[in-house]
Amino acid sequence: MAALEVRILIHLPKFQPECWGLSWGGWLDNRHGEWWLLAQLALISAHLLPPWPAPGAWGYAWPLPLALAGALLLLLGLLLAAQAFWGLGSSLTPLPDPIPGAPLVTSGAYGRCRHPLYQAVLLCSLGVSLALGSLLHLALLLALVAVLGGKARREERALEVAHPDYAAYRARTPAIIPRLPWLDWRVL
Repeated sequence: MAALEVRILIHLPKFQPECWGLSWGGWLDNRHGEWWLLAQLALISAHLLPPWPAPGAWGYAWPLPLALAGALLLLLGLLLAAQAFWGLGSSLTPLPDPIPGAPLVTSGAYGRCRHPLYQAVLLCSLGVSLALGSLLHLALLLALVAVLGGKARREERALEVAHPDYAAYRARTPAIIPRLPWLDWRVL
């Protein structure tokens, strides 16, 4: 009897580093916003550090409801990141400069906010901070707020040049987190 072969096809956005504009020169002179990406990756990677100070160092155990709420926020952030990742398709780039000729995506996760991947990263970071009860991870969250807010502003200046209808999209759609001053601006 022939073996039954089962295939599951998942349509992932094509990995296109050559289209993203990544180059050694860019890492040296930040021509496409590589330094923003480097800061973002360093802060995300730092979330792998152990909690500091450990909650036990304060003389009490970290409350289980807060740890569970943090775990749920982390999972929600991962789900939102997947939704935004697949929704962006061929326009996906880790750099703040958009891919030349890529379409402007304004539906799905991008109808909820202009930077849902950044929103997801912040939710994941908040989740880790709550789950671990770590001041270090809270500081990493605040640093991510600063970096992602700055990176998004650079990205939006380039998007407005590349897409004439971007200004109308920006006026009607929150940036990252609705109604938070550094994370929601409707005009540059």
